[in-house]
Amino acid sequence: MPRYLLPEQSAELYVLDVNTGDRRLVYRSSDVLFEAPNWSSDGQWLVINADGLLFRLPVSGGTELEQIDLGGVPPINNDHVLSPDAATVYVSAADGHIYAVPMAGGRPRRVTNDRGPDFAHYLHGISPDGTSLAYIGLQRRGDQPPVTNVYLIPVAGGTDQQLTDDGFPDDGSEFGPDGRWIYFNSERAASAPGHSQLFRITSDGSTTEQLTSDERVNWFPHPSPDGTRIAYISFPPGALGHPPNVDVIVRLLDHGGIRDLVHLFGGQGTMNVPSWDPTGNLIAYVAYPLGSDKGDKE
Repeated sequence: MPRYLLPEQSAELYVLDVNTGDRRLVYRSSDVLFEAPNWSSDGQWLVINADGLLFRLPVSGGTELEQIDLGGVPPINNDHVLSPDAATVYVSAADGHIYAVPMAGGRPRRVTNDRGPDFAHYLHGISPDGTSLAYIGLQRRGDQPPVTNVYLIPVAGGTDQQLTDDGFPDDGSEFGPDGRWIYFNSERAASAPGHSQLFRITSDGSTTEQLTSDERVNWFPHPSPDGTRIAYISFPPGALGHPPNVDVIVRLLDHGGIRDLVHLFGGQGTMNVPSWDPTGNLIAYVAYPLGSDKGDKE
């Protein structure tokens, strides 16, 4: 599951002010490919994954990553979220399950149910009250493309609630701040394979709305803490899935209008998880420049 840097590539963690456009480099590594920054609820820490492990770093910056003890959980990917009180981190592991891990250290707990070896859980969101997780369930089908759908499950474990049930690729399911809507990307309105757009569905599965409709491939919607804006990654037309090492745009859907925040070389790992700070003014993202290129382009 871990990814690695290409020759002469680096990983660069930035914090960006969505109101002013100001960007600040928080951490850079030419040795370790890290991904997917989360914010702590007090706005003081960023949490990232690398090499199948989890780390945190002060938002103010630093020279060393602090490893978070996962208590023996299998290697993780870039799907991780923090509880609203920041006491627990939930992670997706290589065995296809989601685990709850105490941030202060301690015994982890498996959250998800055993749905067979061909089913995997990919975590993306937690409800505002901290009681429910939103995940993508991937069902493998032998030589056929896998089926992905949006699910909910209580953080304490229990019965899965399936919100979508169709043949369209869905991903990136994340709660809005009111807990009523789940935001996700899907190819359900695609004119060509891979042409993902942004949607939202009510938590009871009764209503679905499309949020974007353009020529680009749009992934990972992250609603702001007040619910008025959505940050997301926009891939070039024709992209399949959410590939690494491509020119992408971090965009903001703001009161119906779309604004480019930053152009960068990245994609997979740039902003897979909830990326807003608690104030709703800042987002965190990762760029992966090659050679002497800067991490962001404007």
